[in-house]
Amino acid sequence: MLVGRDAERRRIDALLAEARLGQGGALVISGEAGIGKTTLLEDARARATGIRVHTVTGTVTERDLPFAGLAQLLRIQTSDLDRLPAPQAEALGVALALRQGGGVDRFAVGAGLLSLLAQQSEETPLCLLVDDAHQLDLPSQDALLFVARRLLADSICLLIAYRSGEPCRLADPGLPTMTLSGIDESATRELVRAEGGGRAGRIVDQVIALALGNPLAIRELVADPDALVDQPIGFPRTLPTTLTDAYARRAAELSPDGLLSARCAAVAGEDLAVIAQMCHGLGVSVSTLDEAETAGLLRTDGGHVRFRHPLIRSALYADAPGTLRRQLHAAAARAIGDGDPDRSAWHASEATLGPDRAVAEQMDEVAIRAARRSAYATAAHAAERAAELSAAGAERGRRMVLAGTWAWRAGDVERASRLLRDALAQQPAADVHARALRALGVIAARSGAIDHARDTLVRAAEVAPDATDALVDLAEAVDACFYLGDSVTAVALAERIERILTGTDVDPDARAQGSIAAGCARVLVGQDGTGLIRDGLRRITVDDPDHDPALATWAVLGVLFVRDTRTGRELIQRIVDGRRARSAVGELPHLLFHVARDEATRDQWDRAEADYGEAIALARELGQSTELAASLAGLAWLEARRGRAAETTAYAEESLALCAEHRIRAMEVWARLALADLAHARGEIETALDRYLRLAALLDRWEIGDPDLSPAPEIVECRLRLGRAGPAVEQTAAAYASAAAAKGQPWALARAARTTALLAGDDEIDAAFTRALGFHSSTLDQFERARTHLAYGGRLRRSRRRIDARAQLEPALESFIRLGARPWADLAADELAATGATVTRPDDSPTSRLTPRELQIAMLLTEGRTTKETAGALFLSPKTVEYHLRNIYTKLDISSRVELAALISSAP
Repeated sequence: MLVGRDAERRRIDALLAEARLGQGGALVISGEAGIGKTTLLEDARARATGIRVHTVTGTVTERDLPFAGLAQLLRIQTSDLDRLPAPQAEALGVALALRQGGGVDRFAVGAGLLSLLAQQSEETPLCLLVDDAHQLDLPSQDALLFVARRLLADSICLLIAYRSGEPCRLADPGLPTMTLSGIDESATRELVRAEGGGRAGRIVDQVIALALGNPLAIRELVADPDALVDQPIGFPRTLPTTLTDAYARRAAELSPDGLLSARCAAVAGEDLAVIAQMCHGLGVSVSTLDEAETAGLLRTDGGHVRFRHPLIRSALYADAPGTLRRQLHAAAARAIGDGDPDRSAWHASEATLGPDRAVAEQMDEVAIRAARRSAYATAAHAAERAAELSAAGAERGRRMVLAGTWAWRAGDVERASRLLRDALAQQPAADVHARALRALGVIAARSGAIDHARDTLVRAAEVAPDATDALVDLAEAVDACFYLGDSVTAVALAERIERILTGTDVDPDARAQGSIAAGCARVLVGQDGTGLIRDGLRRITVDDPDHDPALATWAVLGVLFVRDTRTGRELIQRIVDGRRARSAVGELPHLLFHVARDEATRDQWDRAEADYGEAIALARELGQSTELAASLAGLAWLEARRGRAAETTAYAEESLALCAEHRIRAMEVWARLALADLAHARGEIETALDRYLRLAALLDRWEIGDPDLSPAPEIVECRLRLGRAGPAVEQTAAAYASAAAAKGQPWALARAARTTALLAGDDEIDAAFTRALGFHSSTLDQFERARTHLAYGGRLRRSRRRIDARAQLEPALESFIRLGARPWADLAADELAATGATVTRPDDSPTSRLTPRELQIAMLLTEGRTTKETAGALFLSPKTVEYHLRNIYTKLDISSRVELAALISSAP
């Protein structure tokens, strides 16, 4: 009976109605034990007419069994996977033990689940009911959370219930929530009358005082009025103690054999055959379960035993002495045996006190099997238990490193770090020691503790057992230095890398990473490291260059650091497409940041905005603070060039907060540069100059000598626009020209030549600016080239060479319009109008009306991808892509993909 829940039922009915109409949604329901969550889900099931319902209930016995919850929810066959994209089918099949394999990305499982559910919902709307979600195994929780965050345009309703106060990954702050409190007094009286019959009037006041509106407590107290004796009104006992005490009293009334058989059921779970074998092994008859059923504690149903409420099971287990609990687990392990080696091993581990080599090895196997299915949370727990069962020393340390590594892959940063630190305390072997340090370093780098990451990775290199491992550790340390803006350490590490490269035989992939890392470190301080970078990129010649995430990242980073038109760009899209195809979601924020940075420094600004937006969304979802700060700073820098003040400020300020918290200096530079560029673009020259000068002072203090990060050209330009020419301006220009020459790359050389040309005499204008444009021809940065054309045209106009000025200002205006750099286009238009030319002012790009998600979808579709391929690339359902596409058509006032392609190709 469901009373007092009208508002809650209306909200759930609305979700069910939306599912019938093709709109998806999720709702997370929380509340204390017995508050009515299960009853509400059962009511939803009864009201889900015309909807296919899948249910799963988390249980203690299956909490450590990988994807047990997902298997219970779906109950799919191998043939159900055939229509999924191959990587998703592989991941989901391996996770559910329907296919052989291993090492799939845990997010690919979520993507596969989403695709499967989306396909099923095309035939009939779906309702997924997840009860006791806090007891669901963590890999299943992760997969369902991935789906819940993406429900939009599919006929899928997801209802999740969990107990308040219990850790639950599905209790995500980004999902809609509903908290159940006690029913009111009127509803309580109604329920007491319905449950208590003629006794209701005598006990209703006591029930109201004691139950606090908890429906289960109301039922239990009405059913057991003796529990109300000696309970003073006004002093209610806290729940769920009231309930567990009631259950404990009922259990105490069972015979010794009846109590033991009930405890067997509490330990073993639902399988009556296993319970029967346990009872036999302990010398009692399984028929004594009838006593517990008569007492209302449980019920038998065919071959299953089900408790009336999880609290009953908890009470039976918690009230048992420790020695008896271990005996029960040992009996369960024997009863289950080889039929389910994972469950058997877990029970054996719970039956063991102190080190036990044989059981530790069993748990090792459990962990390995879980990891092969990408159930990394389960693998971490099993490996940690194996370590606890191991004698102190090297073997315990090895198992802790595995546990920590798998905890990191499961997204549990705090636990992973603790386990890895504990492993180091065991003084493990050199290779295990190095692996632990490397894992700690990578975790710190992705989580935002960049300085700690750098130092830890350097220590890992020092204890690495061979040159290949040392090279990889040093390369990762250089990457940390890049985020820190630590040029001094970066160069020192580059020297160590170069010594290894010249004196040792190392793995080819590690050699490529080391060479690119050393070159990037040289570039960071303004030296010419392009030879090293190109050498590393040439070595990435295998058929599948994205097989190693680290190698893929270094390939993209190397291309960006070279910053010319010739080197390696054909690798970038192949690498990103490869990671998408593999559903390697966790690697994408780092890659997409670098890809978007490349697009932003070319003429692909809309693509950059879309990629930055996706990187930001994924980094938030995955908790990758470093990558979030990076892409926010990059997007702020791009939006500043477009003159979007609100967006630039919001992105920059969020990035700066993250940078301050985690000491991410390189991204702080970009965020501050974005704010300065915004003022510059908007004509607020005094503000811009002040910000540029402050940034230059920061770079000097941090000893970052890379001219690509220097605002010196902007400082010169601002001072000239303010009429402040003089020795200081000439010194700034000369110092920057020297730094650019030392680096030797065309992008910096072009900016240096433009800065020098601004100071040239009238008779030197053409030669000076022609030299700058010559360097620009070797780069892909259309914005910087347009700025040089603008500066050249401005100088010519002020020298009264109006016709010549138009020849420079027209391409500048055209480029700024095409890029979407509205304030710069306005400036170029003003200059051109001052020459006497007729100027058509630029309109805003139609694509500026699209959200980042819509822009990303538009880009992928106009590349020739189908709706299904686009959905797979973005880890969405095809219907969600179609939903966004309808919005795109509406915003752009078009009706076909042909029109969309034409508009995108002509837009900035």
